[in-house]
Amino acid sequence: MLDEDEKMRQRIALLEDEHRALDALLVGESRMDQLHIRRLKKRKLWLKDEIARMYDYLYPDNIA
Repeated sequence: MLDEDEKMRQRIALLEDEHRALDALLVGESRMDQLHIRRLKKRKLWLKDEIARMYDYLYPDNIA
């Protein structure tokens, strides 16, 4: 059975894949309506924040 850190690393990998896929999708954004583009960008930003939060949990900054 996988431990919690390994599960989190797998989740991070999935989120990073989705983030990259949104990057690729937004390259051709001129054919999409602006509302759809905004929603995709908002999702991409949420993914970035979630990935950062998970990294901070796995690798805390122990300056003290």
